[in-house]
Amino acid sequence: MRKSGWAVATGLGSLVLLLAACGGSSSPGSSSTPGAASSTATQGTSSSSSAPATSTSSSPASTANAKPTTSPKQTAEPQASSNAGVTFPPIGTTVLIVQHSDLGWVMAEANGQVVYTYANDTKGGTPTCTGSCASVWAPVTGVPKAGPADNFPGTFGLVTGAGGVKQITYDGYPLYLYRGAPPLSTEGNGIGGVWHVVPLSASDIS
Repeated sequence: MRKSGWAVATGLGSLVLLLAACGGSSSPGSSSTPGAASSTATQGTSSSSSAPATSTSSSPASTANAKPTTSPKQTAEPQASSNAGVTFPPIGTTVLIVQHSDLGWVMAEANGQVVYTYANDTKGGTPTCTGSCASVWAPVTGVPKAGPADNFPGTFGLVTGAGGVKQITYDGYPLYLYRGAPPLSTEGNGIGGVWHVVPLSASDIS
C-alpha cells in the first residue's frame, strides 16, 4: 500500500511538473508575439502621424492664415498750378498783339489772324464794308485789349456797324479779318488796292 501510494504521489508530481513546463514554454512565445505586433503597430502609427505633420506646413489652411503682404500705397502730392497768378481777360475780350509776318511787324489777333483796314472807310466814321463785302471781310468785334507785352502807338475804340455790331477801331479806323486766311497770313494785303495791314515795329513789343 505504501508503494502504490508513493507511485500515485510520484505520478501526480510528474503531471504537475509537465503542466508547469508546458505553461512556461508557451508564455515566452505568446509574450514575444504581442510585443512584436505592438512595436510594429507603434511604428506604423508614428510614421502615419508624422506624414500629416509635414504636409500641414504647406496646406491651404496655413496659407489662408498667413497675413498677405501689401505694397505701400502711393499718393500723389498736390501740384502747384502752372497758371498761378495768371489772369485771363473777360469773355468777349479780343486781344490784339504785335505779330511778325512776311511783311514785317503787323497787328493781329492773339490767335495769329492778321487784321486789316479798308481804304474806303473814313477815320471816326461808320464802317462801309457791308453786304457782299462783309461776306469776305469780317469785322473785328469784342472789347479790344492789347497783349501783355505789346505797346501800340495808336489807340483802340469801338464803332457801331451794320446790324448794330460793335466793331473795333484803331486810331479811328474800323478793323477787319480776311475770311478763311490762315494764321500769320498777309494774303489779303493790297487786294483791290484798298485793303492794308496795320504796320508796326519791333519796338512796340516790350
